[in-house]
Amino acid sequence: MTSVSGSATVGIDIGSTAVKAVAADADGRVLARVRVPHRLISTASDRLEHDAEKAWRRGPRQALAEVSTGLDVAGVCVAGMVPSLAAVDRRGRPLTPGLLYGDARGYLEEGVPPTPGSMPDAEGFVRWAHRAHPDAAGYWPAQAVAGYALAQVPAIDSAMSATLGRLLHWGQWSEATLTEFGVRPDQMPTIVPLGGPAGTVTGTGAVLAGGTVDALCDQIVAGADEVGDVLVVCGATLIVWAVIGEWVDAPGLWTIPHTVPDRILIGGPSNAGALFVDWARSLLRGGFRRPPAERSGPDRHPAGELAPRAGDPERIPVWLPYLRGERVPFHDPTLRSGLHGLDITQDATALERAAYEASGFVIRRIVERGGVAARRIVASGGGTRVGPWMQAMADAAGLPVDVVAVPEGAALGAAYLARMAAGLAPTLEGSGAWARVGYRVDPDPAWQAAAARRYQRFVDLGPGA
Repeated sequence: MTSVSGSATVGIDIGSTAVKAVAADADGRVLARVRVPHRLISTASDRLEHDAEKAWRRGPRQALAEVSTGLDVAGVCVAGMVPSLAAVDRRGRPLTPGLLYGDARGYLEEGVPPTPGSMPDAEGFVRWAHRAHPDAAGYWPAQAVAGYALAQVPAIDSAMSATLGRLLHWGQWSEATLTEFGVRPDQMPTIVPLGGPAGTVTGTGAVLAGGTVDALCDQIVAGADEVGDVLVVCGATLIVWAVIGEWVDAPGLWTIPHTVPDRILIGGPSNAGALFVDWARSLLRGGFRRPPAERSGPDRHPAGELAPRAGDPERIPVWLPYLRGERVPFHDPTLRSGLHGLDITQDATALERAAYEASGFVIRRIVERGGVAARRIVASGGGTRVGPWMQAMADAAGLPVDVVAVPEGAALGAAYLARMAAGLAPTLEGSGAWARVGYRVDPDPAWQAAAARRYQRFVDLGPGA
């Protein structure tokens, strides 16, 4: 591949089932992409972890080496889910599994789920990791482990640190809180500004940005910036952010500032993403397409290649997607899944459709609870490669779905932050120019009407009915 003389930047996204990386030019066009798979390990409904050595350390190094071949890379940024944590030794090698959001080892009171609306995982993870390895050199999230593997700097940015609750005080590590867990501030990652430089990638001249939040990276390059837009990140976690014009508080939902001035986001993460959808499809054996985690391809999604809606729109069961409880809006890890209205005439196609619709129903419920006058969904993430999921989402939510042109949104957004760290982009505002729509899926009137009736049953069967 022809050298681009330092104008390329690389974004790396540590996802649930793979490390994804893209190299992008100044206009946000993807020059190269790579996917390095790893396992998502769940030995019980309240356990979720990675092999941190493979997923957080070796995976990012391999991804960077492969995606940057033939390119003169100016900057690199690593994104990932929050929160996560592993104890590490003096060489930055993980000593423990990499704990992920919702793992019960993060409960502040052992065996007691967190209070609805809270997110204590980060604090609980630090306490657990220190108890497991009190002599560890550090207690780092995935992004910091990757940063040290790439540049000998365990750095995270200010956006990520803002998600860590009481561990931070006025943007710095809270010595008082860490002392409760027997941890020192110097055992925690370095914090740098969003899009700020943290170090230099070993053996290169590329600048490393502070590790950041995957959903933020998706957001800045999705183009969901107008009031009424609903950004849906279709990863292992389903992340829903509706754009509103003024601050609103709604029960069970999170409200945060948008990166665009005078815009607010309301919504949050749900467990009704690919973790649920791929599990449901796996039960159907040969009657489904490969999960998004097993697929890769170019940045095009011709509408003609999408599978048509199949089956009878009136003969679809209702599937509650709470395999591991639910986050927004119920914040209840004890909730469980259920399949309702199944009869002998329904087949694998109907069950697959029910799983996809469950994601759409979750989106619809979040939008309604937030009082949002939604006009469209902007879908990002690996799940956008599954056409029937996007179609069911449009029908179930009753909204057109604009699918982004680059499914690896978190990696693409991280590549933009890498440009900032390298001094090639002055501010975050230019990231909107990287947003491109690949194709649109409109609701089908017959399927939309039938789904609307199922949605009411979904609400009646679910919590809070």
